[in-house]
Amino acid sequence: MQESTVTIKGQTTLPRDVRAALGLSSGDKVRYVILDGEVRLLKARSVKELRGILARPDQAPVSLEEMDQAIAEGAQSSAGSDP
Repeated sequence: MQESTVTIKGQTTLPRDVRAALGLSSGDKVRYVILDGEVRLLKARSVKELRGILARPDQAPVSLEEMDQAIAEGAQSSAGSDP
């Protein structure tokens, strides 16, 4: 388990193992996520880095019209299954 001390200014140094685990370098930004009384530290990523993260090479792109049609069909089938 890694730990560090918080200074009077609220600053701390991230231990080397933590920086390595997150792939952090000097100048990188981190993001804090608070969930159920715990804090998770994540490497902040730019929008440019997220490009293609949801890509599925084996699946053809879907048009907005096809998405609208699928949503409408799903709404119709849900409406028909109500008691």
